[in-house]
Amino acid sequence: MHLSIVIPAFNEARLIERTLHSIAISLEANHQPGFTAEIIVVDNNSTDNTGDLARQAGATVVFEPINQIGRARNAGAAHATGDWLLFLDADSLLSSELLDDILQMIESGKYVGCGSTLRMDGLPWWAHLTLKLWTVTSIVRGWAAGALVVCRRDAFQDVGGFDQNLYALDEIALSKTLIQWGRPRGLRFIILTKHPLETSSRKISLYSSREIAHQIFRIFIKPKSTLQDKKHLSVWYDGRR
Repeated sequence: MHLSIVIPAFNEARLIERTLHSIAISLEANHQPGFTAEIIVVDNNSTDNTGDLARQAGATVVFEPINQIGRARNAGAAHATGDWLLFLDADSLLSSELLDDILQMIESGKYVGCGSTLRMDGLPWWAHLTLKLWTVTSIVRGWAAGALVVCRRDAFQDVGGFDQNLYALDEIALSKTLIQWGRPRGLRFIILTKHPLETSSRKISLYSSREIAHQIFRIFIKPKSTLQDKKHLSVWYDGRR
C-alpha cells in the first residue's frame, strides 16, 4: 500500500515543521513491509517561507497560486502517486495511534475512506460546546472535518475531488460524494473516534465569539452565496495567523 499525505498550507511557517515532524514520527512507528508513503505540501501562494521549510523537512512541495483550500488539496492530489490519499491540515498533528487506526481501516477492505474526531486544547466553554455538537453531527452523518480526510484515490478521482466552487466546507461535500460512491460497492465512509486528531484552536484566539457566530450564522442562512465567495469567509481567508 502506498499512502500520499497531502498538506495544503498558506503562510504556515510557524507550524509546518511541527506538523511534518509528527508525520515522520508516526510513519516510523507504523513502518511495516509493503507500506510506503510520500508527503506533499501544497504551498497555496504563501508570502512567508512555508515552502522552503517544507522542502528542508523532506516534503515534496507543489505550488498552487490561487488561494483556495479545495484547489490546494486537489493540486496536491494531482501530484500524488498513492492508491490512498490522506489530507491533513497544516496546523494539525498526526499521532502514530491515529495513523495505525487509519491503516487498519484501509487494510480491512471495508471502507472508501474516513475522517476523525478532533481534539482542541484551551477552548472556552462556547467553543467546547460547539466542538461537541460538531463531533456528534460528524459521527452520525459521516461528515469528515477538513483537518483530516482519507480516501481511496480511485474514488476521489471518480467523484471529481474537492468541489472548487466552494471556498469552505468542501470536505463535507466530498464526504457525501464518497458515501454515495461507496454505497453500491459495499464500502463505508466512517469517522474514527478512538484517537482524535490534535488540531489547532488558533481561530478561537484570533477571532471573537461574535465574529465566529456571525460566520456560522451566515453559512446557515445563505449557504450557497457564502460558501462560493471567499469575501464572505473571513475566518478562513482574511490571513490572520
